[in-house]
Amino acid sequence: MKKDILLEQLRNENHYTIPKYLITNLKKFKLDLNSFVVLIYLLNHRNKDVFNYKSIMSNLNLSEKEVLNAIDLLKDKKLLSIDMVKNDKGIIEERLNIDSFYEISFSALLEKENKNDDKNLYDIFEQEFGRTLSPIEYEIINGWVSSNIKEELILGALKEAVFNGVNNLRYIDKILYEWNKKGIKNVKDIEKRRKKEDDEELNEDYDYDWLNE
Repeated sequence: MKKDILLEQLRNENHYTIPKYLITNLKKFKLDLNSFVVLIYLLNHRNKDVFNYKSIMSNLNLSEKEVLNAIDLLKDKKLLSIDMVKNDKGIIEERLNIDSFYEISFSALLEKENKNDDKNLYDIFEQEFGRTLSPIEYEIINGWVSSNIKEELILGALKEAVFNGVNNLRYIDKILYEWNKKGIKNVKDIEKRRKKEDDEELNEDYDYDWLNE
């Protein structure tokens, strides 16, 4: 009977929610157990007036020293800050602010999205080539991206190579090199250059003396 009561109490206890991002990046943050637990506690009490040391000590069963050390580590990791605010009685109090955790999380997710965009570039190459890229080919494409060559220009060179029946990155690299020499920086430049070459070719045809051939 006592066991059933204890189990029921356990089921009805408050549960803390842990963001997936925090779990998957725990190694990256390099937090010890106490700092991890304190951060979880703060994330779950973000909108409640419980940001004080005694509440944390009581709810997490940690000593004052353990709480202070955990908070210091979180501050060093820039996952939280301590703000000085006035309460309703006009008394200045210390409050723990974890907005920086969300800012760091957002920046990391944004960076991940940008990397996913780069992966789409590789997917396009594999789709056009009809095969999986080799590690060396991945490095070559990554080298173009790292050199700040615009994605539209890389795809334009890919289109040019496919049109000529070539699925070789060295060939595409040569196209990019020649375009760079000619000052071609984007798709519009490619179109202008191609139109100019077509016009020059057309003029040569008109200038040719067909009657006296």
